[in-house]
Amino acid sequence: MSGLVAIGTSDLTARINPLGAELWSLVDAQGREYMTDADPRFWTGHAPVLFPIVGELRGGMYSLDGKEYPLTRHGFARRSHFELVEHRDDLTRFRLTDSAETRAVYPFAFVLELTFRIDGMRLKLEASVRNPGDAPLPFSFGFHPAFAWPLPDGGEKLAHQIVFACDEPLDIWRLDANGLIAHDESSPIVGDRLSLRPELFEDDAMILDDLRSRHLRYESQSGAPRIEVAFPDTPYLGIWQKPGAGYICIEPWQGLADDADFTGDFREKRGIVNLPQGEVHTMRVDMTVVTAD
Repeated sequence: MSGLVAIGTSDLTARINPLGAELWSLVDAQGREYMTDADPRFWTGHAPVLFPIVGELRGGMYSLDGKEYPLTRHGFARRSHFELVEHRDDLTRFRLTDSAETRAVYPFAFVLELTFRIDGMRLKLEASVRNPGDAPLPFSFGFHPAFAWPLPDGGEKLAHQIVFACDEPLDIWRLDANGLIAHDESSPIVGDRLSLRPELFEDDAMILDDLRSRHLRYESQSGAPRIEVAFPDTPYLGIWQKPGAGYICIEPWQGLADDADFTGDFREKRGIVNLPQGEVHTMRVDMTVVTAD
C-alpha cells in the first residue's frame, strides 16, 4: 500500500490511492478490513471513480455536435493522477482538472474534486464537479466501492443480504455482451431485501434505474459488523461482482451505460447532467461501519 494517503480516527482508518482518487482500504480499530481483497484472478479494482461517463458507450464512441469522440468504459478519471490539495488527520481532498490529453476525448474544461472525511465510524465521500468553461458541461459520474464479501466475521457468503430503506419492486436492467443496457427482467429483490448469491451476477451487473431508496445496509445475518450506505444525490444503483470473487460492489450512479439503441447526442444521453457555466454539482456517499463492539 505504499503511496496511499491515510486518514483516520481512533475508530476507523481509510487509505486512498492518488491514482484515480480511489479508496483502497477501510479498517476499523480491531484491524478488520471492509474493502475488497482485490484478488487479481477476478478484478483488481477497489473503488474507482467513474467520470465523465458511467459504463459503456455504443461502439466505444459518443457523438457531440456532429463529431465523434472515443471514451473507454467508465471514462478516464479512474486512470488519472489526482492532485492532493488538502490533507489533515481526518480529511483529505484530491483534484483533477482538464488537460490536453482529456480534451482530446472530452472537449471541456472541468474541475473534479473528491473529499474524504472520517467522522467516528463513518467515511464521508463527496464528489464535486465544477464547470469553469463558457458552455454547459455534460457529464455523468459514479461511485464504485467494492466491499468485502463475506464481511469480517460475517460467516458464509450466502448469509449476506442488502436491505433497502424502501421496498424496491420494479424490474431491474441488464447489459448485453457489449456492456449496453439491453433488457429488463423481474427483480430478485423481495420487498426491501436482496439475498446475495454469486449466480445473480452471471449476466453482469444488476441495475436499478427507478430507485426509491437512498439508503441501504449491507449485512450478514450472523450479526457481524455491517456497512450502511447512504447516497442522497444519485438516482441509479448498480450491484455487481464477478461470480466467485471476494467482494460485492454497491455503486450509486449519476448516469448509465448507453442504451443498446441509443444514437443521439451526448447531451441527450440518459443520466447526463448538463451543468451550467460557473456552477458546481455535488454528490455524496456515506459509508458507516456498524459493529457490536
